[in-house]
Amino acid sequence: MRRRPRSAVLAAVTVALTLCAGPAATARPPAPVPSADGGDTVRHVDVGGGHTVYLRCRGTGTPTVVLVSGLHESSDSWTLTDTAPPVPGAPAVFPGVAAFTRVCLYDRPGTLRYTDPPTLTTRSSPVTGVRELPDAVRDLDRVLTVGKVPGPYVLVGHSYGGLITLLYAKRHPDRARGLVLVDALAPALRRELGASWSEYVSALRRPGTPYDGDPAFEQVDLDGAVTAVERAGPLPRVPLAVLSKTRPFAAPATMSKELLARLEAAWPKAQRSLVELAPQTPHLLATGSDHYVQLHDPDLTIATVRLVVERTPAR
Repeated sequence: MRRRPRSAVLAAVTVALTLCAGPAATARPPAPVPSADGGDTVRHVDVGGGHTVYLRCRGTGTPTVVLVSGLHESSDSWTLTDTAPPVPGAPAVFPGVAAFTRVCLYDRPGTLRYTDPPTLTTRSSPVTGVRELPDAVRDLDRVLTVGKVPGPYVLVGHSYGGLITLLYAKRHPDRARGLVLVDALAPALRRELGASWSEYVSALRRPGTPYDGDPAFEQVDLDGAVTAVERAGPLPRVPLAVLSKTRPFAAPATMSKELLARLEAAWPKAQRSLVELAPQTPHLLATGSDHYVQLHDPDLTIATVRLVVERTPAR
C-alpha cells in the first residue's frame, strides 16, 4: 500500500495532482516586501501582458537555486514536509536549501495552493487558454531578470517542472549552471508509453480536481512541450542529478488501472533516460517515496541540491 500523507490538506492536493506530474497587474513590480519568516523577500514580478508572478526568495550565496513545481501545482510543495520512518525528519526544501545558498520559488498562474480546501493561487495573475512550454520558460526568465534574482542558477524541477528546467537550460546555457530533476517528467516517457501517451495526456488535462473546468486552471500542451525539449538541441555540460520515486503513483479516479500499470512500467525507463543526459550523473532513489519526493523525503532532496551546488563551477 502507498503511504498516505498524514495531513488531509496534503492528501487532497497530492492525490489530485499525482499524475503530473490574483493580484492586480502593475506597470512595474512593487518594492520587495520582507517577511518575518526567515528574512524572505517577496515580489510580484511583471512578466508582460499585464500579468504578474509571485516570487519568494530566501538565503544568501551563489549559485541561486530556483525551485520549479509540477503541473497544476503552486510553489507550496517546496515549503511543506510529510515524512514518515524510515525517512528522517528534515526541514522543508525551501528553508533547507536557504541554509547554504540563495533559493527562490514562484507560482505559475492557475496552480493549486496547499490550503484547506485547496484553491487556485491568487498570488500570480490568472491566465486562460493552453500554455506552451516556451511560454513557461519565457515567464521564468522574466521572473528571474525583472525580479533581479542574481545568477548563475541551479534549476530544480519536479514532474512537469523538469521540462521547464530542461528547456530553460538549453536556451540559457550561460545562466543555468546545474540541474536537479525530482521525479521529473522525462521526454522519453512519450516513447515509452507509445500508444498510451494520448490517454496519459488526457488524464493530466483533467486530473479530477474541483477546478478541472475552471478556465483559469493551468492547462499546457504536453505533447508540444516534449517536442520543444527534444528539438532544442543538447543540454549544456553542467552538473546534473536525478531523483526518482520508489513507490507507486496514487491513482486518481480519472486514470484506468490499465494505464496506471503501463505508466508504472514506463516511468523507470524514462527516468534512466534523464540520467543518460550527462556523464557521471548520480541517480538517487527516494526509498519509501511516491512522486512527491520533495514532500516525502526533503532531506534527500536538500542533500541532492547541495551536491549539485557544490559541483557547480564559478560559485
